[in-house]
Amino acid sequence: MRLTSFTDYALRVLIYAAGHEGARVTIEEAASYFAISHAHLKKVVLGLSRAGFLASTKGRHGGFALARPASEINIADVVQATEPDFGLFECFLTGNACRISRPCRLPNLANEALEAFLATLRKYTLADAMVRPEFFTLPAAPSEPLRGPRRGASARQPG
Repeated sequence: MRLTSFTDYALRVLIYAAGHEGARVTIEEAASYFAISHAHLKKVVLGLSRAGFLASTKGRHGGFALARPASEINIADVVQATEPDFGLFECFLTGNACRISRPCRLPNLANEALEAFLATLRKYTLADAMVRPEFFTLPAAPSEPLRGPRRGASARQPG
């Protein structure tokens, strides 16, 4: 399962805003920091503002900040507000052409897995994911994956 880049950027923007508590952040600033397209980040900020996670103002002295404390912004709420759908399989989507959709039990298993994923995210708020403000003044970290999906201890690794 992979979340969209929109959701990834939304979470980054919220973490960045939380790290600049009490100050307005500009889209230009965040786009430059994360090396993300200004136009794309503008859409992300607009979406987060409409969803009530950010307070933004236009104009010369405009920018954005968290609309409420980080401890009141639930990670699952952000993911659900920014993901267009959770169509893990074709049968979840409009235009499904799978011939075994009706008798197949895989959608039930996938729905259970999705609910477990969201239940885990519901346990955490933005405050749990925050980065110390001084981190944002350090040189950029390497852009290679640091962590990723881990297989269970009982899963066999290819030799």
